[in-house]
Amino acid sequence: MNLRQTFLFANSFLIFSCMIEKNSADVVIIGGGVIGASIAYHLALRGCNKVIVLDRGLQPGEGSTGKATGGFRTQFSTEVNVRLSLLSREKLLRFNDELGIDSGYRQCGYLFIARSEHELGALRAAQVVQRNVGVHDVEEVSVDDILQINPAVHPEGMYGGTFCSIDGFIRPLNVLRGYMESAQRLGVQFTFDVECQGFTLAGGRKKIIQVLTTRGTFNCGSVVNAAGAWAGIIARHAGVEIPVTPLRRQIAITHPTTVLPEDMPMTIFVEDGFHARVRDGRVLLLWPGEIPYNDQFDITFDTAWLEGVLSRAHKRLPCLKQAAIDEAHCWAGLYEMSTDKHAILGRAPGLENFYLANGSSGHGVMHAPGLGHLLAEVILDGKATTMNIDALRPTRFAEGKMNEASEFL
Repeated sequence: MNLRQTFLFANSFLIFSCMIEKNSADVVIIGGGVIGASIAYHLALRGCNKVIVLDRGLQPGEGSTGKATGGFRTQFSTEVNVRLSLLSREKLLRFNDELGIDSGYRQCGYLFIARSEHELGALRAAQVVQRNVGVHDVEEVSVDDILQINPAVHPEGMYGGTFCSIDGFIRPLNVLRGYMESAQRLGVQFTFDVECQGFTLAGGRKKIIQVLTTRGTFNCGSVVNAAGAWAGIIARHAGVEIPVTPLRRQIAITHPTTVLPEDMPMTIFVEDGFHARVRDGRVLLLWPGEIPYNDQFDITFDTAWLEGVLSRAHKRLPCLKQAAIDEAHCWAGLYEMSTDKHAILGRAPGLENFYLANGSSGHGVMHAPGLGHLLAEVILDGKATTMNIDALRPTRFAEGKMNEASEFL
């Protein structure tokens, strides 16, 4: 072999080695939304910076994160969800100092309105859980209190409610950007417009050694499923069944208006889940009622749904009759629902190196700071140490020990 041939061989070997290195990671995270980005950041913060995040979107925030309305609350009916909120809140309060980006956390409060003794009883029971965990800012409120907190609410049919002043709002894309950019500075690689097509398993199919994608093969030490509404599909590629399904949620938005103040608390009617908030001078209206649809991943906004949400809005917040809906900017997004409406967090049963961060059931953005911190502990330390996450273990469904939450919270 002459000198030129030797050089060409060495150069080719270097290029091949760089390609292998580029497509190899200690941890490959599937899903670059706010939960995946939080996991990546918290891993890198602990020194595990050889992390690759793969996302099917063309750019950050194209999935559920970018569709979220940005609510944040501690008012849950189960201890584990309240603790997740408190852990996430601690991180949101330090977010700007630590990551250099404003998370948008504003403590405008959450106002839950009951229209029956049954509904108020559920709020009271949840309040006991919240206070036992350490949330002392939640208080039961009378009809008169409600009208002082939010004068726009029509009092007809109201029975009482609860209000928590430390609840409020965050900016989902700011939180995503903060975690993503900080993770990148720590060495994490984010790749977009790439889909996971399967895995290569070894060790008697107990370990994933490669992630197969539309952009080639990625060698891995561990894999995290943070694929949101698509988590069930990703899990099945590894031979794992998880009870996570997509659920479409629609959001109506008004044209710019001043009929409600920007600092109005998130106002929720327990009876049917109708709720409203103001964001950037527009009112967002939400209601869980859905028009039937065939494709579970379809996020086309269905205007037929507007009649139901507007009839509730105009009765309960009469001033909204003066605010026109901007149909061109209404949208729909997907929740990743688990069977018991709680996150699934931890190592997947049957596989040594496959981790799940799925099923947040509409609470993914607000709990992302805590979920990322906790799963990083599970991966690096073998278990979560900051808080007990046994209630979120992936095996609970097979064990028949699901979380029992209030029908309203």
